[in-house]
Amino acid sequence: MAKKYKCTICGYIYDPEKGDPDSGVAAGTSFEELPSDWTCPQCGAAKEDFKEL
Repeated sequence: MAKKYKCTICGYIYDPEKGDPDSGVAAGTSFEELPSDWTCPQCGAAKEDFKEL
């Protein structure tokens, strides 16, 4: 099962099974595969501001 990651700023959960379609990230994309400039879709926090659940 793919790992989920939580934004430490706003609490948004990145779920690889859902991806981030609004940002063009397909379902099935692991957190590690996200581009380095990807940001939280809710608050704009950097990828570095996410912690593994």
